[in-house]
Amino acid sequence: MSVGEHRGYQRYSAPVLAVCGYSGSGKTTLLAAAIPRLVAQGLSVAVVKHDAHGAIVDTPGKDSDRLFQAGATVALRGPDQQFQRRRTTASLSLQATLAEFSRDHDLLLVEGHKDTPLPKFWLESSPRIATPENVTNIIATLKWDSQRLEAFLGYIHKWLPQAWADRPLYRGLLVSEPILSMEPGKKSPNAGHQHLAEIVAALRSSSGSDDLLVLGTGSLPESLRNISRLPDVPGFGGPCASLIAAHRWLPEAAWMMVSCDFSELRAEDIQWLAAQRRPGTWAVIPRDDGHGLPALALYEPQALAALERQAIEDPDRRARLVTLLDHPRTQAMILLHRRDRRHAAGAVRR
Repeated sequence: MSVGEHRGYQRYSAPVLAVCGYSGSGKTTLLAAAIPRLVAQGLSVAVVKHDAHGAIVDTPGKDSDRLFQAGATVALRGPDQQFQRRRTTASLSLQATLAEFSRDHDLLLVEGHKDTPLPKFWLESSPRIATPENVTNIIATLKWDSQRLEAFLGYIHKWLPQAWADRPLYRGLLVSEPILSMEPGKKSPNAGHQHLAEIVAALRSSSGSDDLLVLGTGSLPESLRNISRLPDVPGFGGPCASLIAAHRWLPEAAWMMVSCDFSELRAEDIQWLAAQRRPGTWAVIPRDDGHGLPALALYEPQALAALERQAIEDPDRRARLVTLLDHPRTQAMILLHRRDRRHAAGAVRR
């Protein structure tokens, strides 16, 4: 597979569900009851609401409305909130809005938009009114009864983890310097090449070759130069340039990043990292002796979007991976084989 091609994966960084029905069917009532339950589970939820009659979002005559009516895009900022109002343009399609919200949310809920191909629930307003034949991709029809909320949440509870895991997961081999020797005391380049081949074999053990790419500017031995490479993003410094390149190439993908100098990598480590994916966790960064290993980690697109924003805000256009260790959506754990090693050492000491 060339770098310019990829399979037709889900197009957003977060799973999407629509809630549709005729006016008066209880769409807003259902979402208003469901969202607190979802947020209580640690999920960040966004709602995109369709209003066929136009949105009334400001008070006529207020300063913000006067600026908008004068022709400006207006952003209102306050403690822990921000509101943006702009005129509709081609860039503000439903698809563009969902793509933007998915950068920092775990679940996107769409109210209305029944004519889209999104997976959707249809809410009955009356059992005598049939579901329109032109509404496609209906997951389930929710009756007008007291079980509607639990049926909706029950579906999300089962569906969301699988939808999260179904988004693409790529493996990125970070090569920032020429590969010479990766073992202390050895000067032969063959030692480094052998370690690199073992890392590549571990990365490929649980993935097809199409899902493995080289990141960074370092050179590779001839035997591994058939692996596709993504160039760094110009204007950014440090390893973040490689990760930003990966994120921009396929914004809806998660990435498992492995530095070429991690010589103890095992296939079980890769499988373990992949198994840690779950809604609400944006990064899985192993720890060893209390230190984070951000160059051997799994990053969901939400984490990579946060890294890119951090780099853009930095005066030198750099972002440090270790800052993601303190992110509230990061899961930091000890790799399984390192746990086993420490357990054995502890048993010997006892």
